[in-house]
Amino acid sequence: MSIESAQRIVLGDVEAIRVVEYQGPFRPARVLVPDSPAELWRDNADWLAPDHWDPSSDLAAMALQTWVLRSGGRTVLVDTGVGDGRERPDTPEFHRREGRFLERLAEVGVRPEDVDVVVNTHLHADHVGWNTRADGDGWVPTFPNAQYLLPAADDLHFGPRGEYGRGVLANDRLVYEDSVAPLHRAGQAVLWDGTHVIDRDLTLESAPGHTPGSAVLRLASGTDRAVFVGDLLHSPVQFLDPTCSSCFCLDPQQAVASRRRILERAADLGELVLPAHLGGPGAAEVRRRGTGFTMSHRSTV
Repeated sequence: MSIESAQRIVLGDVEAIRVVEYQGPFRPARVLVPDSPAELWRDNADWLAPDHWDPSSDLAAMALQTWVLRSGGRTVLVDTGVGDGRERPDTPEFHRREGRFLERLAEVGVRPEDVDVVVNTHLHADHVGWNTRADGDGWVPTFPNAQYLLPAADDLHFGPRGEYGRGVLANDRLVYEDSVAPLHRAGQAVLWDGTHVIDRDLTLESAPGHTPGSAVLRLASGTDRAVFVGDLLHSPVQFLDPTCSSCFCLDPQQAVASRRRILERAADLGELVLPAHLGGPGAAEVRRRGTGFTMSHRSTV
């Protein structure tokens, strides 16, 4: 397996393995991050390219990835990507996609029945797709022995009681019905709000804005600290200017507040930051700089 498919880092007693579903060009830079000034990209082109931006095409690059955590004798997945064979008419990049995600999990020693916990940092299409797999004419949980941890606020917003995201995207109803509702029917969904302790090293914490229930997963093991921030950041330019939200944020101003709070704490505590879509090594160390932050890549092995 190539280094692009999976990478590994050890944080205290927790092993984290990055499994990449896709990595490459996605959307024009200032479509992805609409409030980001063009010069923010141009002035940092020397390190944004090629992992995060292609200056010649102006396309921002992104990764779709899952982190496999070995913690406390259990296997935990952080987000589950796009999935195969999904109807996603609002998102051509995800529509009826086919890939090798389960094979890549197998290559790092994870079978579906081995997974104990699945964390969905939020309920967007590219974070819940492999929650389920096709079974005849329907969908069933991919990980039959897992507890799926779902933010309660997102489950309400994107579910039928919230009228499937209130019609913001046609995808919202489809995503809920094929990737979330089957978990409820199987009795494997656990809704949480505020904070949720997974084990002595892993704690979920609400960080709303991108979606009503967006969450981060904090890791504290021994002297090591890390935070898996989901879609709090889509691009490294948001480290430099945390007031820039992505085009996918439902409440951009609330997302700014959450982003700044989490990055300030990461800088102060030395937490390694692992965004859901960061290309390259996939992890970053942050430092304060004026009203923003600087970042440096943290290599995985």
